[in-house]
Amino acid sequence: MKIPIHNSILTFLLLLCTGSFAQSKVAPTLIVHNAKIHTLDENNTVTEAMAVANGKVIKTGKSSDILKLKAKNTQVIDAKGKVVVPGLFDSHMHIIRGGRFFNTELRWDGVRSLKRALAMLKEQAQRTPKGQWVRVVGGWNAYQFEEKRLPTLEEINEATGDVPAFVLHLYGHAYLNKAGIKALNIDANTPNPAGGLVERDINGNPTGLLVAEPNAFILYSTLSKLPELTLEEKVNSTKQFMTEMNRLGVTAIMDAGGGFQNFPDDYGVTNNLCQNNELTIRMPYYLFAQKAGSELADYTRWISSVEVGAGCDVPQDGTKKFGKMPKMEYHVQGGGENLVMSAGDFENFDEPRPELSPAMEGQLKQVLSLLIKNRWPFRIHATYNESVSRFLNVIEDINKETPLNGLLWFFDHSETVSVENLQRIKALNGGIAIQHRMAYQGEAFIKRYGKTAAANTVPLKKIMDMGIRVGMGTDGTRVASYNPWVGLYWLTTGKTLGGLKYMNDENIADRTTALKLFTYGSAQLINLEKDRGMLKPDYLADFIILSDDYFSTAEENILKIESKLTVVNGKVVYADDEYRAFAKPTPKALPEWSPVNYFGGYQKN
Repeated sequence: MKIPIHNSILTFLLLLCTGSFAQSKVAPTLIVHNAKIHTLDENNTVTEAMAVANGKVIKTGKSSDILKLKAKNTQVIDAKGKVVVPGLFDSHMHIIRGGRFFNTELRWDGVRSLKRALAMLKEQAQRTPKGQWVRVVGGWNAYQFEEKRLPTLEEINEATGDVPAFVLHLYGHAYLNKAGIKALNIDANTPNPAGGLVERDINGNPTGLLVAEPNAFILYSTLSKLPELTLEEKVNSTKQFMTEMNRLGVTAIMDAGGGFQNFPDDYGVTNNLCQNNELTIRMPYYLFAQKAGSELADYTRWISSVEVGAGCDVPQDGTKKFGKMPKMEYHVQGGGENLVMSAGDFENFDEPRPELSPAMEGQLKQVLSLLIKNRWPFRIHATYNESVSRFLNVIEDINKETPLNGLLWFFDHSETVSVENLQRIKALNGGIAIQHRMAYQGEAFIKRYGKTAAANTVPLKKIMDMGIRVGMGTDGTRVASYNPWVGLYWLTTGKTLGGLKYMNDENIADRTTALKLFTYGSAQLINLEKDRGMLKPDYLADFIILSDDYFSTAEENILKIESKLTVVNGKVVYADDEYRAFAKPTPKALPEWSPVNYFGGYQKN
């Protein structure tokens, strides 16, 4: 007896078979073989080869099987036995702002001796033209130097002479040389800003030391007064910074906004790069309130003019009009990390924890209520558990009136969050974006709060045991370095850059778990984990060939790892000398005197 089959079912089965057949017959645009591909899938599968088409992985397996798929125009890359992993996803960085200034900055990131750092400063001062400054803007600390100390103002003045110089140390203080003091017209009558100190000598004259007590506004605002690059130079600078991130294996970054980063004016460079298909980093970004008292007005205006998830990569109507190869992700993801100025609990462990204003709750509730009613995801900067408690009070209060109902949100940092507050975060389906700031500030934290408190900072095991969404990032470029391998070293050793092991063993992650926090975990924070963070069919072809075997190399060697070849959206965006045939050469940095042309970015020595 024949069983009748409805026409619609037949049609469905035909389409299904046709689709499967077509998928299996897609000619790969790229094949990587002779590799150790750590897919980071559910079984932590390690395989030999991978085929890519239309920006996605289409098949993995043995080299002999994958190479059979090669077509006439397939690009074939021999990994020469090296480790391949998914591209890193930094869940908290300031790439849009950092890109605009990258070419102006001398990086001490990775420099292992103060003597060398000062020599670099002197060399750069000698080539810096009149009207410009020498700038060292974060990413280093005293304990990374073999001398285990900070520079003195005398050493900085000697190295820079009559060229203005600004040297930022974390969010604790900054040095201005004598020429810099003069250029900014700082004198005995210059007042201290709220929460900041212009240090003076016994005669009342400024020494050049600017101190956050604990507000970093004095550091931000001074830096904002320095001359900017031209538009052409900013475009080049952003490209240089993206290449630097690709060199370190980063393929996606959630931009967390930042001080003195105004929307939409300061987003013009990255907007144009996206329109021209020149982005080499996936870059969802958050809008950061800039001015005390205007936060609610800012978010009201942005909500009325910007649609979350819509941008250069996805038009306002939500359709995808870019064919088989979509443009790089670049769109507004939500609000934060700063929502109201009164909620800023600056992570300057050289100073006592700041007491937030009693007005904070009312101001934060206004802004959060607006975001939640309009279904805008949000993120909140929160260093201290005391701040987390007060922020949660506000979120819980709003949730009773306007339920979150699965709206994406998370805290940034949360170094000292308690178990009780973790339970509250879990109940509200929140997440946590952690960073390697303690690798740079662990010693300062211990001096103020003790080793016992530091050992549980951050309480990673409790966060993961409770099933809270957690992703890893750097908070580059002005505090910690943008180098993600510092973060992977910190996660897997529990050590600071100075080599001090301070973390409880239970909070130290194994290398696979740590890498997943920097890939799948970051994607999970914003519900993108269904097509990235792993290397398997139908997942994004974002991956890197590593310079060393991350899974077996010595601890200290993790700090030296970089990418030999980086692929984003199925396209090679970076290649070192060994693979130079697969990528276009990086143009020189503009202007010609840029430190990038002479020192590069993160230093290996």
